[in-house]
Amino acid sequence: MVRLAGDKAREIAAPMLRLKHELQPGTAIFGELIEPCGADTPVCLTTDEGASGEVGQSHGPTDAGAATSRRTAVSDPHEQRIDEVVVTYFAKPHSYTTDDIVEIAAHGSPVVLRHIVELCIAAGARLAEPGEFTMRAFLNGRIDLTQAEAVRDLIDSQTLYQAKVAAQQLEGALSKRLQPIKQKLVELIAVLEAGIDFAEDDVSVLRDATILERIAAIHHPLEQLATTFAYGKIVHQGLTLAIVGRPNVGKSSLFNRLVERERAIVTSTPGTTRDLVSETVSIGGIPIQLVDTAGIRQALDEAESIGIRKSIEALADADLVLVALDASQSAASEDEDLLRQTKQRPTIVVENKCDLVSHATRSLADGRSRQIRVSALTGEGIPELRAEILRHVGGEAASSVEPGFLTNIRHQGLVQDSLAALAAATSAVAGKVPHEMLLLDLYNALRPLDAVTGATTADDILNLIFSTFCIGK
Repeated sequence: MVRLAGDKAREIAAPMLRLKHELQPGTAIFGELIEPCGADTPVCLTTDEGASGEVGQSHGPTDAGAATSRRTAVSDPHEQRIDEVVVTYFAKPHSYTTDDIVEIAAHGSPVVLRHIVELCIAAGARLAEPGEFTMRAFLNGRIDLTQAEAVRDLIDSQTLYQAKVAAQQLEGALSKRLQPIKQKLVELIAVLEAGIDFAEDDVSVLRDATILERIAAIHHPLEQLATTFAYGKIVHQGLTLAIVGRPNVGKSSLFNRLVERERAIVTSTPGTTRDLVSETVSIGGIPIQLVDTAGIRQALDEAESIGIRKSIEALADADLVLVALDASQSAASEDEDLLRQTKQRPTIVVENKCDLVSHATRSLADGRSRQIRVSALTGEGIPELRAEILRHVGGEAASSVEPGFLTNIRHQGLVQDSLAALAAATSAVAGKVPHEMLLLDLYNALRPLDAVTGATTADDILNLIFSTFCIGK
C-alpha cells in the first residue's frame, strides 16, 4: 500500500487512477492504476512544493473533487492500465494524522508500488521520514506519546502476547493509569499555590499531616507502577536461556524439543555440539532466546576448547540457565561443578532421559529450585518444563498485572524521577520547609509524568523516539 497525506493528497493521486466511483470519505473504491502520460513517455505531472507521497504532508488549495471526477470517465486510448487497486480516502480531521489521506492498495508487486511512489513524487509529493505519520498524529493531538511508542512496539512484536500488550498501550492504558495520579498531584499543587497567593484572603493552608497523606496517596500507586517494569521489560525485550551441561546429557535434544523442530544436530557421540546454536521461541507469550551450548568437560582438542569457552560465556550472559543432567547415570563431577557455578544465578535443573530409568535419582539442586524430570525423546515432562520456565520469568503474573504496565525504559526512568521528587517533598514537609520550596519538589514530580505522555517532551527526545520507526508508519 502507498499512503499520501496532506491537502493535495487527492489531487496528486487522481491522475494515476481510473475509479469506478468518485472518492468518498471512509469508503474503499475499486479502480485501476494507469500510466497518466502513456507507457512509453516520461511522467509529466505538475509538481507542487510541500506535497508528500507514501508518508508525509501537503498544503494548499485544491480542486481534488473535480480532478477525481475526471478520472472516472471512459478509458483514454493513450493510457495504459498497470494494476487493479483499491483506493480509500480519509478526510481530515478524521484520519490517523488528522490530514487528508489517500491510501492506494495494489497487488503487492514491489515494481508497481515503487512506480506509484515515483508518480507521487513527480506530482509534487515527497518521501516521508521514518515514523512521520505517527509523529504527525502525535503533534496534531491525535495520540499521546505513550500511544505513539506503542505503535512501534506493535510493529516490532514477536509474539501475540507482545502484540496484545502493545495494543493496550495504543488504546491509552498507561496514560489512563497515570491520569488519576497526575490529577491528585495537580490538585495538591493547586491547593498549596492558593494558600501562598491568597494568604491575606484566609484561604486555608493544609496541615503537614494532611500534606503527607496526600503525597503518600500519590507515591503509593506510582511506586506500584514502577514495580511492573521488571515484568514489562521481559515482555518487551524477552530474555536469554542457556542450556548447559556435560556432553551427551541431551542438551541439543532438549533444545530441539523446546524449539519444536530439528534445529540442532543430535548424535550419540559426546561433544557433537561445538558452537552455540540459538533460536527464539514464545513461551507463554514471552520471547525467549534459547541457546544450545557445547558440553562442558575437559576439552579433547582445540575446536572443542573454543566451544566450551563460548558455553561458559553464554552461561555468564544468560538471564536464565537450564542445567541438564542425565537421569540414567550417576551424578558426575562436571554436574556438581556446573551447579556450583550457577548457585547465584536463576537456574532450572532438568533431569533428562527419564524414560530410561524407573526410579528417582539423587537431587543435586540443593533446594535452590525444583528439579524437573523430562524425556527429550518422548516429550514427557516438557509441559512442566515450559511452565517452570514461565514461572521463573514471571509469566504467571501476567493475569494479575493491571493494564498499562511499564515496558519502556524511558518511561521507567521518568517514573523513578517522579518518585525521587516525591520522596524529596516528603522530607521537605518533615523538615518544616516553606511551601514555596515544597512546591519546587512537587513540580519536579509532575514534569516527568508529563514527559511520559509527551506534554513536556523536548524536540530532541521526539526525534530520537520517532527515528526508530520504519518509513510508512
